[in-house]
Amino acid sequence: MSADEGASASVPPPPEAPPAGGAMGAEEAAARKRYEALLQVRAKAVKGKGAWYWAHLEPVLAPPPGSGAPPKTARLRCVLCAATFSASNPSRTASEHLKRGACPNFAAPLAVVPGASPPQPQALTVAAASSIVPISSFPPSTQRRHSTGGGGGRKRHALAAAYAAVEAAAAAASQQHVVLGGEPAAYSSTPPTPPALPAPRQALSGGRGDLSALARFEDSVKRLKSPVASPGAMLPRQQAEAALSLLADWFLESSGSVSLAAAEHPKLGAFLRQVGLPELPSRAELARARLATRYAEARADVAARVRDARFFQLAADGWREPVVSLAVNLPNGTSVFHRAVPMAAPPSSDYAEEVMMDAVSSISAASDIQHCAGVVADRFGSKALRDLESKHPWMVNLPCQAHDLTRLARDLARELPLFHSAAANCVKIATYFNATPTARALLHKHQVQEHGHAMLLRVAAPPSNDTTNEFTASFAMLEDVLTSARPLQLAVLEEPYKLVCIDDSAAREIAGMVQNRAFWTEVEAAHSLVKLITDTVKEMETERPLVGQCIPLWEDLRGKVRGWCRKFNADEGVAMNVVENRFRKSYHPAWSAAFILDPLYLIKDPSGRYLPPFNYLSPEQERDVDMLIRRLVSPEEAHLAMMELMKWRSEGLDPLYAQAVQVRQPDPATGKMKIANKQSSRLVWETCLKELTSLGKVAVRLIFLHATAKSFRCTPTMVRWLTASSARAAGSISRAQRLVFVAANSKLERKDFSNDDDRDMELLTEGDDDMLTDQTPDPSSVDKKMLCRVNLTEGVHPDFTTPVPIIGVLVGFLPFGQCSRRNSAGQGTFV
Repeated sequence: MSADEGASASVPPPPEAPPAGGAMGAEEAAARKRYEALLQVRAKAVKGKGAWYWAHLEPVLAPPPGSGAPPKTARLRCVLCAATFSASNPSRTASEHLKRGACPNFAAPLAVVPGASPPQPQALTVAAASSIVPISSFPPSTQRRHSTGGGGGRKRHALAAAYAAVEAAAAAASQQHVVLGGEPAAYSSTPPTPPALPAPRQALSGGRGDLSALARFEDSVKRLKSPVASPGAMLPRQQAEAALSLLADWFLESSGSVSLAAAEHPKLGAFLRQVGLPELPSRAELARARLATRYAEARADVAARVRDARFFQLAADGWREPVVSLAVNLPNGTSVFHRAVPMAAPPSSDYAEEVMMDAVSSISAASDIQHCAGVVADRFGSKALRDLESKHPWMVNLPCQAHDLTRLARDLARELPLFHSAAANCVKIATYFNATPTARALLHKHQVQEHGHAMLLRVAAPPSNDTTNEFTASFAMLEDVLTSARPLQLAVLEEPYKLVCIDDSAAREIAGMVQNRAFWTEVEAAHSLVKLITDTVKEMETERPLVGQCIPLWEDLRGKVRGWCRKFNADEGVAMNVVENRFRKSYHPAWSAAFILDPLYLIKDPSGRYLPPFNYLSPEQERDVDMLIRRLVSPEEAHLAMMELMKWRSEGLDPLYAQAVQVRQPDPATGKMKIANKQSSRLVWETCLKELTSLGKVAVRLIFLHATAKSFRCTPTMVRWLTASSARAAGSISRAQRLVFVAANSKLERKDFSNDDDRDMELLTEGDDDMLTDQTPDPSSVDKKMLCRVNLTEGVHPDFTTPVPIIGVLVGFLPFGQCSRRNSAGQGTFV
């Protein structure tokens, strides 16, 4: 603090009369601007390290000493001792004057409680008051947060009341500024008396624990005495209403992932006040009035979309889950949610047929049910779907291919001896290491060194029955053993384990198995086959292929399985027999018909024409095409449709249009080349091929059909809502259905078919960038003569084009003298 500042603090200059009226000079305007800026900073400093000193420093306008001129300087005045200081650096002034003991009336600041505002000064200008919403104008939020009933929520007129309070406070406030020195009649009113403070180091009955409660009490008193004080400036009413509406919609559309109770979280309320917004409506109001409005909007939008479409496909997903999701696939490539049907018990085929037919009738509404082009479901393909087709010949009902490929993986695991052998050996290893303390401790030691954490190995019996749970458990066990391959191999080489092997024959058997190259080859083979198919299933659920892609998809899968057989020397005859059996169970004649009629699969012949790929169909599949087209047209049009099919087969499509349909572009998310416009295939038939009238009617109904039933699947939270006890009020179930409807259609509108929980798991389990370092064991702890680094991914056959991601590269330590190398056949060998 400078000498002149100290002088001004001890001997204030005598006031003099101001000069006669005149225009405000540049210095006065600058001082006034600086003064108002300091007021705004002070009004907003309610949190952080600056809040404590702004409670004791007050901006003032000071005239030049002894001149009698209007104020030309903005300064800071201590409300405790009336000393004034330069306003250039308030933080330094506070440190020098308050913290270092220069102020005789200052005591150490009380602990600031999170969420509690620091003491506010009493003198505020209109410039601050007019832009600040009084906290007391909001209804008390504490009672609402702790209320369990529905009547404690915030009223609808609270937003208008808050703004009315601001306008009333601004109109009632005086148009005066605090000015130090000079004639009071000319410049300002007398500075307010500093507020009384508790005595320094006041003893409280609760000790230091009472300081936070005391701070909250003082804050409540100051709010009541100075209702204009507020943490932040309010947004304009229209902007605030729009912001709150968007936030409320976000809560409803994210339900299942974000709890409605989060709307009452104190941190969210503090954030809204900080950005100038009132609090959100209570969760009771969100689940009633706001939900009803949003549901009505979503229902009207869905009805309009379905009404605009000439036909639709019903998708029924989750027949093995507690809740079945019914969605509607439209020809333009979009999907809308219809409703969720709780299943208290496993449904029968007849009941499933009834549910799907009721949904078709409900969606069709006043229009004809012939607008339903078909149904795709993840169950009941052999009975309910076929019965619906026989009763309604215009329908094309398809089994979900994602589900059928999952069944194929289970078939292969059940039929291939290699999978049984690998699973049985993994059971022995996992059981022994989990149950033996010495072996478990050694395994955990190397798991920590390798992966940063220790874990038990999951144990599961080899799949014997055709159940999803057994297959999933066996695959998880294979993954655990592969992930812990290196820790297992290092553990059996430790001296404590060798001592156990002297008296324990099981330990010797496990050690020999872990050090056996054939065992790891079997485990990798079984794991890679299942991983190959499950990755294809995940890609299908994301891409949602159409029915015309089924024939190419299965042909590509056959090639991958053949490549897997060559890589691991597996019996190709057994594997391919399993694949063909599953193909025959899944096949539908619409696969062949859509494959022929979709311009996306036209092939350029030597003459330059683009012709349908009849050469890729078997004679039986060609007959299926003829029979399906005859079934989907009227008897009078059947002959004409066959004539048009012959013309399509011989002439195909104009090369220019065919190339336009088949244009591909890289996907921004994955970088893979994908069809630029999937709707082109259908639009070509409706615009460029109008002369093929009868065949075109069949083509446009077939081409858009989806081959998978996956659309929107309820989260576990939604399942609990929908399967609540029947003893509860029916209104709660209705609200749950509405909430699911709003959330599902919002997600489908964004074409977001991913699972939020799966994405969170990927994010949380992926390694940090700074942790991706090569952790190698201490060479001194390993017998180098017994180790050989072996890359089990060596020998990838050129035809096996799909990579098999196991754990990056499985690095094993095996007791062989030489490392692996490629032989002439491209396979990994040992010498």
